[in-house]
Amino acid sequence: MVICVFNIFFFKLCNRMADLFRTFAEKTSSMSREKERGPGLMRKYVWVLDTILRHHKITFRELNDLWVDGNLSGGKDLPKRTFDNWCNAIEDIFDIDIENEQGGDYCYYIKDEREFRRDERRIWLFNTFNVINALGDCQRIKDRILLEYVPSGEQHLQPIIEAMKEGRVLNITYQSYWNEEENDFDVQPYCVKLFKQRWYMVARSTDPYYYKKGPFIYSLDRIRSLRTKDETFKMPEDWSAEEFFEGCFGIIVEQKVKVQPVKLKVSAGQANYIRDLKLHESQQEIERNEEYSIFRYRLRPSFDFIQELLWNGSDMEVLEPLWLRDEMARIVEQMWKKYKMVNDKMVK
Repeated sequence: MVICVFNIFFFKLCNRMADLFRTFAEKTSSMSREKERGPGLMRKYVWVLDTILRHHKITFRELNDLWVDGNLSGGKDLPKRTFDNWCNAIEDIFDIDIENEQGGDYCYYIKDEREFRRDERRIWLFNTFNVINALGDCQRIKDRILLEYVPSGEQHLQPIIEAMKEGRVLNITYQSYWNEEENDFDVQPYCVKLFKQRWYMVARSTDPYYYKKGPFIYSLDRIRSLRTKDETFKMPEDWSAEEFFEGCFGIIVEQKVKVQPVKLKVSAGQANYIRDLKLHESQQEIERNEEYSIFRYRLRPSFDFIQELLWNGSDMEVLEPLWLRDEMARIVEQMWKKYKMVNDKMVK
């Protein structure tokens, strides 16, 4: 079940993902004479890529020694021709070039490795494959590996991506979190986004009234049914997913909340987590001592960001802007009154 869930995700990451598996199948059939299934070869591709990334530069002899000692080789050497074929497949699947220095020790390395590590899409895809590899080797200890629940909705990801590629309209039956009634309508899919283990679709209604209001955000796990229509649409040339979510903390886009500087004071212990897993891409640590750190951001302090602040409790304090600090104080005061009221009743 675990592997199935991850398989659904990693083959459907972005606009290219719908083509990747087909490309992968073609490559494996034409380049390799091994009689094994695609997923088995994919694990080997990921192993090669991970090994080169970890060593930065490695000779074929060194790589082959690691291969023979590993779980995937069956104790057999890696033929050089097979390795070359795998490198070509890796280029097609991950858009990563594995090159040879053509001198000295003739080491293999990742071309433009820094650029690859800055590409969140490719890093996410590679890391997901890596997790699949790790999970595939742990059947004997599967009861000792606990994973977080992932909401449903991933079954809609592939048809949405296909529709995005082909510029086709989708008919969806949708039930929002705030309405018990289901609604059926047509949308033009613009982009998909993953946030806190939930997939979302940004789409524009074809209804003239709602079309003027611009794109809306739909949670995939609230889509009850989805159907691709023959009707097509043209993607607006001036629309950009990055610009649409500019300054946003998560999935909520509130244009009335302007992008602005935010300054947070974080306890030393919690700062260690914030430092390793940034709250937002704009994060900068501007002060640090034994008791606390101060982080600066530039974003839209919308509802989902406020929820994140509350989640961190007393370990995080808003310093700026003043209106956000006041809003946090108001929410905390409401919470205090609610708990105190219940406590008073319990005492009586």
